[in-house]
This record gives sequence, C-alpha cells and structure tokens, in this order.
Amino acid sequence: VQLAESGGGLVQSGGSLRLSCVVSRFLDYYTIGWFRQAPGKEREAVACVRSVEGTTYYADSVKGRFTISRDVPKNTVYLQMNSLKPEDTAVYYCANDYLTYGVSCPDPAFASWGQGTQVTVSS
Repeated sequence: VQLAESGGGLVQSGGSLRLSCVVSRFLDYYTIGWFRQAPGKEREAVACVRSVEGTTYYADSVKGRFTISRDVPKNTVYLQMNSLKPEDTAVYYCANDYLTYGVSCPDPAFASWGQGTQVTVSS
C-alpha cells in the first residue's frame, strides 16, 4: 500500500487546512489515521478511523477542531483542521494498517506510511 499526503502549508493561528491522503488501495479491513511529529517531540496519533465500524479516535488536543473522513471511491482520507494553533505545527503523516480488534489507530511498527506534509501555524 502506498500513501501520499498533500495539503500542508503555512497558516495563521485560527485558520484552517485540509490534508489529503491518497491510498493506492484500501485493505479489506483496515485502520487509517493521521499522525504528527513536531521537532524534538515524539510522533503522536492525531485522528484515526476503523474501516468496519467507522469509529474514530481523536487526540485530546485536537478534539472539536479536527475531523477525519474518508472518500472510499476516491481512495482518499482527509483531515480537516480548524482553529489551528501554533502547537499544531508539525509534519503530518498518513498511516494505514490492517484492522486489529480493539485498536483504534495503525500500529506504527507495522503500518504503511506516506512521506509527510508540513503544517506550520504562525502566531
């Protein structure tokens, strides 16, 4: 599975961006999500969705501001980011993995990853 992110850029605090992740093919049963990594910080899961139930996961820091969605015919996953803050500045990655019972997000050790897209929020 290949993934390609786009949509990053520079935005002022309070602004919005929509990231896109085009997937070469969706697995039959999968979890797919967005992760981010800021300089000097560990990578963290931001938002994920499970294919079967459609249940979503959001990090506490982005709840109410970010929304993950899928367009299956277009093989695309989106991350709508509103009310952006300087602390949202990071490289954002899309990741995809087989669905595992009880697991909300792709396992970083086994997932397929995109190349990342930079998001910079100025204050």
